[in-house]
Amino acid sequence: MRDAATAWVDGYVRAWRSNEPSDIGALFTDDARYRAGPADEPIVGRDAIVAWWLEHADAPDDAAFSFEVIGADGPTCFVQGVSTYRAAGDEPERIYDNLWVIELTDEGRARAFTEWYIRRRR
Repeated sequence: MRDAATAWVDGYVRAWRSNEPSDIGALFTDDARYRAGPADEPIVGRDAIVAWWLEHADAPDDAAFSFEVIGADGPTCFVQGVSTYRAAGDEPERIYDNLWVIELTDEGRARAFTEWYIRRRR
């Protein structure tokens, strides 16, 4: 399952950089549930996830992302990552620590995705 999680995150990063609806949609099942935060209401369904993603899209080169798959339990995978956003204008570089919980199908699509992110203090 760790290899499947790595492949999924690689696809996520590709979609994050391209903002192509087909790249985004390829990550999720038709009935997937995406939570941008653990207490957030889920965005339900592939089409709704793609629309939400595009509404909140970063520019392709705004950030770098590194990650490690830190565990798996059956279809559920746990990913620890670091998102580093470039400095822009008067705004300094921003770094976020991330924890993702992803439930993958046998086909390698996410049925559920929950993200935690915390901005590092300067």
